[in-house]
Amino acid sequence: MLGNESAMAALTRRFDTPGLLVLRVIVGVLIALHGLQKLTGPGPAGFGRMTLDSLGVPAPVVMGYVVTFVELVGGVLLILGLLTRLAALVLAIDLIVAIILVKTKVGLIASSAAGAELDLAYVAAFVALLLMGPGKASLDRLIGLDRGHAHRRRGSTQTAATAS
Repeated sequence: MLGNESAMAALTRRFDTPGLLVLRVIVGVLIALHGLQKLTGPGPAGFGRMTLDSLGVPAPVVMGYVVTFVELVGGVLLILGLLTRLAALVLAIDLIVAIILVKTKVGLIASSAAGAELDLAYVAAFVALLLMGPGKASLDRLIGLDRGHAHRRRGSTQTAATAS
């Protein structure tokens, strides 16, 4: 059993960098495009007045700017792998608020409007990035903002070895 566990750990280590890179870039591009669409379409204030106000979102114009900024800048940060955990946290909060304020009225999978399923998939991706970090192929790792799992495992192994 131990051999299988170490083989699985080796396989996970081998693919965690490309896996996290693919996750970061795809989700980052998609969410940044949502922000860009709000910016170049109706504009943040127009998005707030036309969409958020009709949905009963408080301070709709302010929230229009917040949502546009969070999606556009957060998406770019994910693509670059810069401040990844912070961007993932803020984006997850943004979409959880959207689910609570808007999607609970529509349902999980709705026939007449977009349901909560896409938002929940985004939240799952953001939580994964928040917990796992950006991976080796990131600016966070390059400039030392995120040291990754290997550093934590080495540190905990050394601590356990000195304790015994």
